[in-house]
Amino acid sequence: MGRDKQVRARYSKVAPLPDGANIVIDEVQRLPAVLNTVQKIIDRPSDKSKIRRFLLSGSSTGKLRRGNANLLPGRIFIHSMFPLPYWEISADAPDQWSLDVALSKGTLPEIYLNDYGADLLSSYARFLDLAAENSGQIINYSNLASDSEIPKETLRRFYDVLCDTLLVHRVPSYTDVKTKRKATQKELFIFFDMGVRNAVLRKPRNTFTPPDLGKLFEQWMVTQVIAFNSYHKKEWLIYFYRDDAKNEVDLIIDVGTKIIGIEIKYSTSFKVPFLDGLKAFADVCKKPVELILVYRGNDRQQRDNIDVIPYQHFLTETIFGIGKS
Repeated sequence: MGRDKQVRARYSKVAPLPDGANIVIDEVQRLPAVLNTVQKIIDRPSDKSKIRRFLLSGSSTGKLRRGNANLLPGRIFIHSMFPLPYWEISADAPDQWSLDVALSKGTLPEIYLNDYGADLLSSYARFLDLAAENSGQIINYSNLASDSEIPKETLRRFYDVLCDTLLVHRVPSYTDVKTKRKATQKELFIFFDMGVRNAVLRKPRNTFTPPDLGKLFEQWMVTQVIAFNSYHKKEWLIYFYRDDAKNEVDLIIDVGTKIIGIEIKYSTSFKVPFLDGLKAFADVCKKPVELILVYRGNDRQQRDNIDVIPYQHFLTETIFGIGKS
């Protein structure tokens, strides 16, 4: 008996699914053709009274697109999953929240919650020291190509693969400004989890300097906003800003009617120069602007019409109100 006949014979003996059954298919990118079958079942008139929900999971939409897979237009809702964000940990296990652990080991559930997490990370992270080293930095493909001796276009394809496999987030620069100063046209990439980024670089947890932690804190905060945007279906556009005078804003959120500019500081105390980049951006932005400084201090205050907010307050309260007024 041929292989196809064997499969049909085997599954013809399986009892029919009850009405309303959920059908789960994992790693769907490994067998893109199954999506054609899913569509036939969804669209089959005889099944209209037996509405079944398919739960399809996978790790690479890029592989599906390149293979011309049936992406079920008009028939699916897309959801993304992220490492545990702040509000999940603080709500379900507030006594287990540790910013130090989140910045060094990351917040993949098994790794964050277990003592052996650091050992597991070393086997989980398999490649791309270059991408990890440049996580959170503006990417200059020409310089990277020169340093790494990898052709520039090859590097671009490598980063596309990282985005497709959800290992990094692509953050473009914000350029819609009214100024003679040139806003950068480049982009940056941020690893989806700080622990994975650190493991790729083989950085032990206890070797981080304050500047290291500052960069990690900035990247982690951006990943929290990206996760929130996805989970809550906000459809915000997320950018960063830098111009040729080196004015910078770590995070720009376009909510449609206005722009939210957010500067992120690891410091536990407020310093006036922290506001310089926000003020420079407000002067050139074409849309109405709301400005926020997020830091590790405990005091919420307002300086020059800029809200200075502790990071935990931002993640538990402020972020839920963005775009509502």
